[in-house]
Amino acid sequence: MALVVICGQPCSGKSTAAFFLAEALKESESNSTIRIIDEASFHLDRNQSYANMTAEKNLRGALRSEVDRSVSKDNIIIVDSLNSIKGYRYELWCLARAAGIRYSVLFCDVEETQCKKWNEQRMEKCEAAYDDTIFEDLARRFERPDRRNRWDSPLFELSPYKDGIQKSSAAIVDAVSYLTKKVDSKTRDVKILHPTIATQSTRFSEANSLYELDRATQEVTNVIVEAQSQSIGGPLNGISLGQGLPTLNMSRSVGLPELRRLRRTFIKLTGQTSLSGPPPPSDAESAKRMFVDYLNRELGTT
Repeated sequence: MALVVICGQPCSGKSTAAFFLAEALKESESNSTIRIIDEASFHLDRNQSYANMTAEKNLRGALRSEVDRSVSKDNIIIVDSLNSIKGYRYELWCLARAAGIRYSVLFCDVEETQCKKWNEQRMEKCEAAYDDTIFEDLARRFERPDRRNRWDSPLFELSPYKDGIQKSSAAIVDAVSYLTKKVDSKTRDVKILHPTIATQSTRFSEANSLYELDRATQEVTNVIVEAQSQSIGGPLNGISLGQGLPTLNMSRSVGLPELRRLRRTFIKLTGQTSLSGPPPPSDAESAKRMFVDYLNRELGTT
C-alpha cells in the first residue's frame, strides 16, 4: 500500500518518529499491516555499519533488499534509517514505483549542533550512540530532502527539538491521512506510483533468471545422482552435461544431502552477487556452466 522513508541527521529522532507514525497508523481505519524496517532488524551495530564506505554500502544494500521483498499493496513499510543520500532515496522511490504503491518522506528537521548534543547524552547514558568521528562524517554528508524532487515528495517535516514528537504531531497526522486516504477517480491529492515498462521488464528478468538458475542447478544435481547410482562408488571423472559445457570431475562420491547443500549455497551466493553486480544468468546453459565450475572447485578437482 505504501512506503515511508524516514530521513534525518544522526540522532535527530528518526526512530521515535517511526514508532509514533506506526502507532498512529495502527490506530487509523487502515487494515494494512504496519512494519518498520531498521538497522536493528539485522542486529547491526551502528558504528560498525558506518565504519567505512564498504560497510555502509552493505547496510544500504541489506535494507534495500528487505524493502524490495516487503513492499506490497497490503502493507505499509516504514524505513527507519539515515536515508541521507538522495541517490539512495531515489532507489527506494523506484521500489515503490515498481510495486505500484504510495510513497512519502518523513523528515526530522534538527540542527546538527542539537543532534550532536543528543548523541553525547546517549553516550553518557551508555545508550546506542555514534562515535564522534562517525557522527561528524555522517552529518557532513547528509543531503537534505527537497520536496521539488519526486523521490522526496510528498515531504512531511517534523521539528523534534522545537515541538517534540507525538502521535498528534501535525506532520504525523498529515502523513497518516495521506497514507490511508481512500482513492477514487476524483482524488487529486494522493499519488499512487505506477510501474513503468522498464521496471516491469527488470522485475520479470530477475524472476526469470532465478527460475532458470533453480532449474539448471537441479538438472545438474540429477545428472550427478544418476551417474553415481550407475557407478560402483569410486571417483566420477568426466561427467558430460552437454555440448559447450565444462566436464564435471569429482575426486570422491558425494551424497545427496551434500549436493543439496552445495546447490543451496551456490544459489545464495549468486543471488547476493547480483545485488551489487550483474543479475543471475538468464539462460540454462550459463547457469549450468557456472554451477559446474563451482562444483569442480568445491569438490577438489578442476
